[in-house]
Amino acid sequence: MDKTSIGLALGGGAARGLAHIGVLEALAEAGLEPQIVAGTSIGAIAGGFYAAGRLCELHSLARGLTLRQILRYLDVNLAGSSLMTGKRLEKTLGSHIGDLKIEDLPKKFVAVATELGSGQEVWLNKGSLAAALRASYALPGILKPIRIGDRWLMDGALVNPVPVSAARALGAQFVIAVTFHQGQYVRNTLFPVEAEAQFEAKPPLADDPPRKSRFALVKRQLWGQPRRDGAPGIPRVVLEAFNITQNRIARSRLAGDPPDATIQVHLDGIGLFDFHKAEHIVEQGRAAVERFLSGMRIESNGLDARAALRG
Repeated sequence: MDKTSIGLALGGGAARGLAHIGVLEALAEAGLEPQIVAGTSIGAIAGGFYAAGRLCELHSLARGLTLRQILRYLDVNLAGSSLMTGKRLEKTLGSHIGDLKIEDLPKKFVAVATELGSGQEVWLNKGSLAAALRASYALPGILKPIRIGDRWLMDGALVNPVPVSAARALGAQFVIAVTFHQGQYVRNTLFPVEAEAQFEAKPPLADDPPRKSRFALVKRQLWGQPRRDGAPGIPRVVLEAFNITQNRIARSRLAGDPPDATIQVHLDGIGLFDFHKAEHIVEQGRAAVERFLSGMRIESNGLDARAALRG
């Protein structure tokens, strides 16, 4: 098998997508470097940096993500089309990517985005790498969509969460998909529950401080610290709703166009906004590759996975 025909499909998953860094690093250390990469959302970020030969820079950025560091990227945008403008994150990623063009990268790369309004799946495989990544990770309601040409584009996970089809379109004859398992999958879609109305008086706020710090407020909203009534914050609701939709679409798309192999990363207990747990998430990506390489065998001329993928 010619290694130039091996493709990777890197899916979305917010903070969980940092596992792609560990996956890509572990594959490279094993001598396996696929030359075709398709990415969606944070999978596009990891895939774009990998295709540009700058994965180590992305790992360094992830390693420095403390809770307070994350807050610096939260440029609140109450008057716009999203909770955040995303300018600070865009500037940080752009400082490492510069004006690179996708067609000039040493590896084939495509980022998947969704057109606002029509819902059309858009494959960005030419032009500005920075703009393509920005479009692919523009999470609806959280980050502003970006205009490219006459289209407003947003997160590609809405239409193709694990872009196997895009990798094949770039010429991949053997596609490896990277997916995440959080131990939450329930097979049945119907779960009968007796509805019971609950009417409660608004709890008093006397024992709350008169003003909460920005850090405390965002921490409550994003990292699951419950309100007095147990309700999650707006950003968490948006993220979780998007994640549910993404998982459903991914199962449907992968059933219709399955990859040739799958690297499944186990991320139990990792939330969608747990970017401050980057190093642990990266290590889980590495562990997934070890399981993949030790358990997979390709029945082609008696060669195992390592030999076949090396070409």
